Amino acid sequence: MRASGVLCHITSLPNGDLRDAERFIDFVTTIGANVWQLLPITPPDEHSSPYASPSAFAGWSALCSTDEEGSIEDDSYWLEDWALFSTIRAAHENRPWTEWPIELRDRHPDAMAEWREKIGPEISNQMRFQSGWLELRNYANERGVSLIGDIPIFVAHDSADVWAHPHLFQLEQDGQPSYVAGVPPDYFSEDGQRWGTVLYRWDEHHAEDYKWWRERMARMLRLFDTVRIDHFRGFHSAWAIPVEDENARNGFWQEGPGDKILKQIIDEVGDTSKIIAEDLGIIPSEVIELRKRYQLDGMAVLQFGFDGNLSANPHYPPNIKEDLIVYTGTHDNDTTKGWLNSLNEESLSIIQELVNSKNIVVNDIIQLALNSNAEMVVIPLQDMLNLGSNTRMNTPGVAEGNWRWVFEWEDLSSIPSLSLG
Repeated sequence: MRASGVLCHITSLPNGDLRDAERFIDFVTTIGANVWQLLPITPPDEHSSPYASPSAFAGWSALCSTDEEGSIEDDSYWLEDWALFSTIRAAHENRPWTEWPIELRDRHPDAMAEWREKIGPEISNQMRFQSGWLELRNYANERGVSLIGDIPIFVAHDSADVWAHPHLFQLEQDGQPSYVAGVPPDYFSEDGQRWGTVLYRWDEHHAEDYKWWRERMARMLRLFDTVRIDHFRGFHSAWAIPVEDENARNGFWQEGPGDKILKQIIDEVGDTSKIIAEDLGIIPSEVIELRKRYQLDGMAVLQFGFDGNLSANPHYPPNIKEDLIVYTGTHDNDTTKGWLNSLNEESLSIIQELVNSKNIVVNDIIQLALNSNAEMVVIPLQDMLNLGSNTRMNTPGVAEGNWRWVFEWEDLSSIPSLSLG
């Protein structure tokens, strides 16, 4: 059965936390949708980005206001390490772990034993997050709404994960990254994107049967119904950038584990329909074959669908396959209204012919998505509200000014239903 939904991060809700989440789920059902897709709910970095979190596992406890504490016995793999990391970091003026005293940086047993006596408050924070989030998920599921979560494939260097498991990441002896991750120049950026996140030592992951990844996927599916793996191609190959470089031009591709990790992840998940593979950008055919080999849904974005060789463009609406989730745009795109205002005449004429209208509006693009062959359609809330570029969620490669857009409840009153074609 086809599904439709809304892309909106929880920080865009009027209060910016779970106090508004149940009301938003009610809105999703009101417009006839059954999916709510969010951005990562791990703690954000200093620029408010949820894609460079200090933890791949911890919940952002600031999202929850409940005093009730939920059970977290399934989270022992990561919980103590996160509580130690966040507590020690806060006591050292939030300096990176590589700048801590050596006994803390290198996790000397005596030092860790001393700090374990101080992590109770953060454990409680995580238990409260667990309670609030699972209550939200139950509320959604009882009303027929599925929650889609988001996993950034790479993690921040200054994170509990790298500090607790340095052997799993490409680091020098002093703990600094050997290379950092990103993507080469593409339609988002002529210099490419230098994310600054660390790369994996896949041989070490393999030696541990990919336990870190299995635990990560299991954690996410305790919180969400479906998980989108951001930058899925990183399982096939990753763009490695010299640390000293300010942009991504001089990077090179490092081979990933491919089938080896997918077999482990799917064994853990048990159901391939619970995974969405974000396969956007410069994607070789081997990545698409890897995704299809495990029957994973990929992504189509209409803003990429109207240039180049249309017959070979997977984002061109008539070409969209059933094994894709279709979006008008993502959190990294301009809003569709802003994008339409910037289109060249050639692309605009393609759309005009497709919708049989000279006056193209945002709703025309939404209808193209809804009428496609995709099994799921997800529309950013900004597009449903016909908003311009000033409400864009993120501009890739720009550190400041992102992740700030917030709507008002009265804005939602004029949104029509998402009727699938």
